[in-house]
Amino acid sequence: MKLSKRLKHLDQMVSGGYRHIWDCCCDHGFLGMTLLSRQAADNVHFVDIVPNLMREVEANLQRFYASSSSQWHTHCMDVAMLPLHQHQGPHLVIIAGVGGDLITQFVDSIVQRFPDAAIDFLLCPVHHQYSLRKKLVELEFSLLQEVLVEDNQRFYELLLVSSVSDVNRRVHPVGKTIWLGSTEEQAAISRKYLAKTLDHYRRMQQSQREDVAQILSAYQAVNAAFLPQSETIK
Repeated sequence: MKLSKRLKHLDQMVSGGYRHIWDCCCDHGFLGMTLLSRQAADNVHFVDIVPNLMREVEANLQRFYASSSSQWHTHCMDVAMLPLHQHQGPHLVIIAGVGGDLITQFVDSIVQRFPDAAIDFLLCPVHHQYSLRKKLVELEFSLLQEVLVEDNQRFYELLLVSSVSDVNRRVHPVGKTIWLGSTEEQAAISRKYLAKTLDHYRRMQQSQREDVAQILSAYQAVNAAFLPQSETIK
């Protein structure tokens, strides 16, 4: 199966060491099946609340992965109710392809249900990145990796975080390493994303529909903090 650039990067961010990977809001299950193919974990769980999708995913798993070395499981359920307690970790919970506000609700619910569990989360919101990051800061999550991806003229922040707090690896409200492009191509993507984000919050501020002055100020500070002087965004 051919993965989008976004899904390829998510796949690359998943290392070994997990007993259970939960591909939540899995849609057609392409990411989870890729992880299953390379045996990224002992168990790969496919989770979505839409019955028709889960029947399709189950049929494809039965057809193509009946003899897989890794075990697969399907769950038609609310992500907030993941049965992590029924499976011994370590766990990686992947939530991608939905809004940051919804991901925030899911993460908050999972942490409240399992306050003492060490859980890694791989998150990719389609919007409301700032509100998600704000919640991760409040929860004192630690940042393992963050990547900025441009795919089909849209920008995505990919966040690999842990519920285990580490004062030396705090999540930043607007990100740090996503602005530090290791190549000229990646640096150009960062500049385009920052310009688009600043335009978005400036329009919101001008419309007076919502007070976003604090958010706008945080992204404006990216210029001085992370971008070379010659590349600052006006």
